[in-house]
Amino acid sequence: MAESVPTILFACVHNAGRSQIAAALAEKLGGGRVRVLSAGSQPAESVNPVVVAAMAEEGIDLSRRYPTRLSDAAVAQADIVVTMGCGDSCPIYPGKRYLDWQVDDPAGRSLPEVRRIRDEIRTRVTGLLRDLGITPDGG
Repeated sequence: MAESVPTILFACVHNAGRSQIAAALAEKLGGGRVRVLSAGSQPAESVNPVVVAAMAEEGIDLSRRYPTRLSDAAVAQADIVVTMGCGDSCPIYPGKRYLDWQVDDPAGRSLPEVRRIRDEIRTRVTGLLRDLGITPDGG
């Protein structure tokens, strides 16, 4: 019998920065050994262009991604819900593992500041993957 692949939902307010960075890094570093979702409680119209630029430096193209609304269905699918500033607007389900990462919002920040945020999120994603028994690819 095959082992199940854990599902991680990364959620923030606008799904235009932090949660997009975390999801993209988890996909890349997880190498198919984790399922990744991202959403926002009040999604923006597009991903922050400075975030897109910072992730492009890492070889990750976010230019075709769009913010999505956080839904009960997404939370229900997740084994782990990582919130980053969405506060009480994230639905709570019994039996789910919740993590609240205090990470600066990249909105309105310069590229050097967004790089720092990206690198902090990478460290957190790498740690989470390791906690799940997944050795990060290239991490």
